[in-house]
Amino acid sequence: MNRRARRSKTDRIDVQGLLRALMAHLRGEPKVVSVVRVPSVEAEDARRLHRERHRLVGERVQHVNRIKGLCALQGIYDYEPLRGDRRERLAELCTADGRALPPRLAAEIGRELQRLELVLSMIAELEAERDAIAAEAHPNAAKIQQLRRLKAIGTEFATVLTNEVFYRRFDNRRQIAAYVGLDASPFRSGRMNHDQGIAKAGNSKARTTMIELAWIWLRHQPDSILSRWFRDRVRDLRGRPRRIAIVALARKLLVALWHYLETGLVPEGAAFKA
Repeated sequence: MNRRARRSKTDRIDVQGLLRALMAHLRGEPKVVSVVRVPSVEAEDARRLHRERHRLVGERVQHVNRIKGLCALQGIYDYEPLRGDRRERLAELCTADGRALPPRLAAEIGRELQRLELVLSMIAELEAERDAIAAEAHPNAAKIQQLRRLKAIGTEFATVLTNEVFYRRFDNRRQIAAYVGLDASPFRSGRMNHDQGIAKAGNSKARTTMIELAWIWLRHQPDSILSRWFRDRVRDLRGRPRRIAIVALARKLLVALWHYLETGLVPEGAAFKA
């Protein structure tokens, strides 16, 4: 852009530029504009269920760690707050000889247990609602049920992937990888030519879910072609090469699941649940 002279700027000039960009897009030029596909109110509202559950699981971890830390101050390392007999076990610790909890500390742990039990009840309520939605007859429920047929994919993974990714329409594998943030970021300038890793510019919730699912896929689908590709690629390597390979596996798995939902093509070698 020539900066030597001032450039005229009016609303009419801006509208003409937008019209030229729109006409170029309608002619089929793919890179002249980026089309934003705004999700519907129903699609956006469907995400709140698993996102709230994710936040509650984080709160559960905080309460459990807090209770275990308070017990560790007294040398108690075998107390499990998530067990069903946590109240009875706390009462035993308050009356134990030689290792009884101080009264104020026991009261604080009791209040932490109240918060933990409230969070556990909320998580159970959300999971019951999630399972009920998965059994309903609508397009998202059909995709959730189709994903749940595969080993390594449970109701939570199927719900997150359907509501975060597969409710949209994608034209090719590059679009779906870019939406999740698992597409490559090459750097080519002159003689320099190297890869900068994944873009990480997409849906972060879906990206972390896919990477977690990739690890579980290796355990429960060892005979699939994707698991064999990972083993042949990594072999006995540890550390950073293994983490890089699992991200590549997550992208391949995402594309394979997309083809499975769109065309019914099962990932090669994948097994179904009994």
